[in-house]
Amino acid sequence: MKPKSVLALDIGTSSVRASLFDRRGRPIPGADAQISYDNVTTADGGVYVDAETLLNISVTVAARAASSAAANDTEIAGVGISCFWHSLVGAGADNRAITPVYSWADTRSARYAADLRASLDEGAYHARTGCVFHPSYWPAKLRWLEAEHSALFSRVVRWMSFGEYLLLRVFGQSGCSLSMAAGTGLFDPNRAAWDPESFTLAPIRAEQLLPLVDRTDPVANATPEFARALGSLAALPWFPAVGDGACSNIGSGAFSQERIAINVGTSGAMRVAVEAGSVDIPDGLFCYRIDSGRFLVGGAVSCAGNVHAWQQEQLRLPDGSAMSRSLAAMAPDAHGLTVLPFWAGERSPGWHTSARATIAGMNLNTTSLDIARASHEAVAYTFASILDRLRSRFPNAREIVASGGAVRRNPAWVKIMADVFGAPVRISEIAEASSRGAALMALDGAGLIDGLGNAPAYLGRTFEPDPAHHEVYEKARERYGRLYDMVLNGFDAGE
Repeated sequence: MKPKSVLALDIGTSSVRASLFDRRGRPIPGADAQISYDNVTTADGGVYVDAETLLNISVTVAARAASSAAANDTEIAGVGISCFWHSLVGAGADNRAITPVYSWADTRSARYAADLRASLDEGAYHARTGCVFHPSYWPAKLRWLEAEHSALFSRVVRWMSFGEYLLLRVFGQSGCSLSMAAGTGLFDPNRAAWDPESFTLAPIRAEQLLPLVDRTDPVANATPEFARALGSLAALPWFPAVGDGACSNIGSGAFSQERIAINVGTSGAMRVAVEAGSVDIPDGLFCYRIDSGRFLVGGAVSCAGNVHAWQQEQLRLPDGSAMSRSLAAMAPDAHGLTVLPFWAGERSPGWHTSARATIAGMNLNTTSLDIARASHEAVAYTFASILDRLRSRFPNAREIVASGGAVRRNPAWVKIMADVFGAPVRISEIAEASSRGAALMALDGAGLIDGLGNAPAYLGRTFEPDPAHHEVYEKARERYGRLYDMVLNGFDAGE
């Protein structure tokens, strides 16, 4: 009998990857496929992709990865899906998309988020839903669509995230996992149910959403339209999509509240997985669901690796390891700069949509590397403000595990973070944590492992903090906080 494996389909904001994983959650070498895609962006803040294009890419990538199973002498037992959180797509009665897939990064609904904030009790809303009034979430987006695209809006029968849309089109049936529901802004994570009060904010009815399911409730048997393209995958169980952040925590080994996961990709996040019946939601942070037994509490930052990439291109900085070595050679906070690193706005903890980057303290002696080092430190300060809130609520969450391409390619940044946090930061050896998380959940759903908590973590190098550097950064954070208050206090997300 061939050894069992699972296929992880990882639907990201710029590419779709599929990989085979063995029963220990290890990627099978050479058994993967990836296709990149571009979002449409508009001058007024639009970020979206055509739903059918993304659907066809997802099916193609899954089939390509599955075709390597025979060569690797393995039998695929099921498919797990990691999908980017907060997307929104509307479908008609024929289950086909009427709208594009709107990204979390689409800010055209910022004015409607500001209107909600000005007229309602955001604190009460956050305490119920773990979300805030922000264009990332559905209430503002749906109000924008109804007001400014009414003809399109009126044709939609059902609203969903892309993960649900994929299964609905391929299998003719779908459910919304608790994890994906928690990223909408219409869900109560403590009750694990849609939040009735939130439907007074959004111009839709709960009946227009797909039924809630847990991550272990699969669908199978693809419709004739997709069965041929999927081949052997067509008859297998496909488990509901889980939010990419939740998958990343699980994949990097941060599946309990003793370990904090920090992921630094294009954007970034810091999160704690909590096994509990309910949680008190910390101010400034989100609270989502992983599944019926686990919460995910943390913060997201819009600016991380994208700041590094922008500076490399625009400031003509060295590439790759040369850039990391140049940053490492510089002394902490020796540049005289204070940076608010909001090239793409702010999410946690202040959620100022209209925040923009600020560089204070430049003079004729300032270099491009000064700006880069100060910006990397400033991103670490935003993570530190999230960490402070997590530590106050979850005192046992002491170990910090970092994953994501931006930290793997730039160890100097990890050392900066350890010094800013005043705590060790350990690198996850998993190159694609969200893919591995989807695979582990599929293995668990298929009964091939004995629970998520027993999966090996595969942790690597630890970066220890320098106490003297930490002291320097504590003073720099005070200066950062003063500039933050001066520039951003009084901002509303819609300004």
